[in-house]
Parts: sequence; structure tokens; C-alpha cells
Amino acid sequence: MRKNIETFIACDAEYEDAKVVIFGAPFDSTTSYRPGARFGSAAIRHESYGLETYSPYLNRDLDDINVYDAGDLELPMGSTTKSLDDISVMTAEILDDGKLPLMMGGEHLVTLGAFREVQKRYPDVHIIHFDAHADLRDQYLDVQFSHACVMRRCYDLIGDGRIHQFGIRSGERAEFDFARSGHTDFHPFTFEGLDGVVDDLASSRVPVYFTIDLDVLDPSIFPGTGTPEAGGVSFDELRKAMTQVCQRLNIVAIDVTELAPTLDPSGVSTAVAGKVVRELLLAINQ
Repeated sequence: MRKNIETFIACDAEYEDAKVVIFGAPFDSTTSYRPGARFGSAAIRHESYGLETYSPYLNRDLDDINVYDAGDLELPMGSTTKSLDDISVMTAEILDDGKLPLMMGGEHLVTLGAFREVQKRYPDVHIIHFDAHADLRDQYLDVQFSHACVMRRCYDLIGDGRIHQFGIRSGERAEFDFARSGHTDFHPFTFEGLDGVVDDLASSRVPVYFTIDLDVLDPSIFPGTGTPEAGGVSFDELRKAMTQVCQRLNIVAIDVTELAPTLDPSGVSTAVAGKVVRELLLAINQ
């Protein structure tokens, strides 16, 4: 008999043996359009059993690596501050034990809770940010802690030139002006320019926090998200880009956010999200 504990497929190593620790952050209290991202992490974990453990892209198998799935945090939906603090505590424990956290959201604000702890330990950290939205508003409806502001709050911690944004195709004019004026390294619409950024960061070996908002994907591929945006990249473009980032850079933490599984009754969006997580785990363990 085995304990009835659901993990992401094949991620059932003992904590002490794992190099990577998965945890879920089921939070969407600041979602501004369609809620449901709080169910994302549990859905990815549950539906992962529709995937193979083997990646033909990388010729690697989850059965060959040690990953611990810590399950979902129990977050207080009524308190953004407490939820971010709880995410920070979990991230801190994983980092202090010398392991790499991979957080599954949840809406994109959850990134701030994890990034705070990463930045404390790695003051020279950079962020690679894949997203449809700039997330650079200073406030949204007079609230500074919103999924629409998450990159601006991260910017407050690290300053100019250390957030590298790709795939952005939506935001207010002020966000685009803020990015294009040099506050972030801004690459809208596609992954054009990623090769050069990766070369630069790889040569310096700086620590990198990698955040993927899944709405960077074309909504015809990934409709199950709170704020879908026409346009976007293909799954294969995303897979190649994130593999390059994971294999070449000094990644110290990762998150995958903004799957809202109930918004796609077909289940395709959840399957895509699961495959993204599988490829990330295998690429980071190369």
C-alpha cells in the first residue's frame, strides 16, 4: 500500500533527494477579468497523468530525475498580503535547503511572493519574463498589489535593465512607455532578441528568476486563462525558448502562472500547461 498523495507525474522523490521542489500557489484574488486561476496548480497536477514521463524533444524522462511535489499551499483568499507572505515562507524554506523552487500558479501576482525571497538571497538577480501583458502598472484601480502590477513591484526591488520581457502584446500606453524608456529590457510580441539576452546573461552567470505567464501563448492554443489576448506564440516557440533559458542560464527559481482550467472545458489548456511544466523540469535538470 502507498499513501494516497497526488503529485505531478513521477515527481514523488523524497524531499532530501530532490534538486527541484514543486509547489502550488492557488490564488487569484486580484484577477481583473475572468477568475479561476486558483484551480490551476491542482488541475496541472491531476491532469499530468495524461502525459508521458518521457520527452521526445529532450530525450529525457521524469523517471530519471528527483523532483519533490510539496502540493498546494493553503492560502487565505481574503488577504493578498498574507497569501504573498505564505508564498515567501515556502520559497525561503526551499532556497535555504539548497533546492530550486518551481511554483505553479495561480494568478501572476504570486510571482512577487516568491521573487522577494529570491532577491534577498541573490541581490544581482535578473528576471526573464514571458507574458502577453506588460504587468508594469504602478497601480490598478488604486491597488498596487495586483496581477496587473506584478512586474512593476519586482522592478521596485531590482531597478532598471534587469527585467527582460518577451511576448508582450497588451498594456496601457504608460506601461509601454515605461518599458521602452529603458526601465526594462523590452521585446514585445515575439521571442526576437532572446538569443542575445541569453548570451549576455550566460556569460556573466548572474542568477535568473524565470516567470512564465501562460497567456503568452496564442489563445487558440491556450484559451483557459483569465485575460486571453489575440496573437501570441505557438507551443513549440514557447518550448524552444524556455528550453534555451533553462539549459543555458543560472536559473534559481521558476514559476508558471495563469492557467484557469474551468475556462477551457475541453481540457486542452491544462494539458498544455502540464507539458510546459514537464519540459521545464527536464530542461532544468539537463
